Formats: sequence, structure tokens, C-alpha cells
Amino acid sequence: MTSGDKKITGGDLNHAKLDQIVAKARRAADERMQGYREQSLRLYPWLCARCGREFTRANLHELTVHHKDHNHDNNPPDGSNWENLCLYCHDWEHQKYSQQVKGDGAAFGVTTKGGKPTTHSPFAGLKDRLTKKE
Repeated sequence: MTSGDKKITGGDLNHAKLDQIVAKARRAADERMQGYREQSLRLYPWLCARCGREFTRANLHELTVHHKDHNHDNNPPDGSNWENLCLYCHDWEHQKYSQQVKGDGAAFGVTTKGGKPTTHSPFAGLKDRLTKKE
């Protein structure tokens, strides 16, 4: 306990203090409901827009809101810049975006045709080294 905490003993309950705490919690919940995550969860079904994983209240904390244009200040009330993604798909989306920004292209981690051939051969010259007598 901190110095400001008071232990409730017996039946001593400060109802006025309890009412203040409850009112503060309700105000905080109302403010959160105005946030884009809560708005998105009200607008869209509780499933990942990429992999289709469904969510319940028990695991809803694993469902995130992704800004399609990657601008977290762009929060239109109709939700047109949002999509609900699971943690894994959200991470993947940001990895792809990071690679695009760096100029590596959107194919990060995806096999594509026409890629550069591998030039390094870790076993080059191994046979000669094994048979070489010193």
C-alpha cells in the first residue's frame, strides 16, 4: 500500500469516495469508447480482416485496429481508414510497410519470380579442403 491508500476495516466504507471512484471509471470508459479502437470494434465484426480469425470477449485484446494509410491521426468517423487485424497480421502488415519505406518492395518474406540469384555458396571448395593433405 502507498501512503495515500487506506485499509478498509470492519464495515467502514466511505460511500462518497466509492461513488467518486465509480464515476471516474465510467468517465474513463466513455472516453475510451470515443477512441478509434472502440469505434472500429463497434463498426466491424470481431474477426481479422486478413486471416479470418474470430474473437470473443476473452481474447478481444488480441484484435488490433490497423490504419490502412499508416496515418494514426487519420480517424474518419465512418471507419474507412481502419481494419481489424489480429496481432500477427498487424505485425506482418507493418513489416511489409517498413520494407516498402526502405525501398525493398512489398514482397518482403514472400517468394516471387525473377528474384536475384544467390551468389554465396557456403560449401564452395569444401571437397578440396577435406581431401587436401598437409
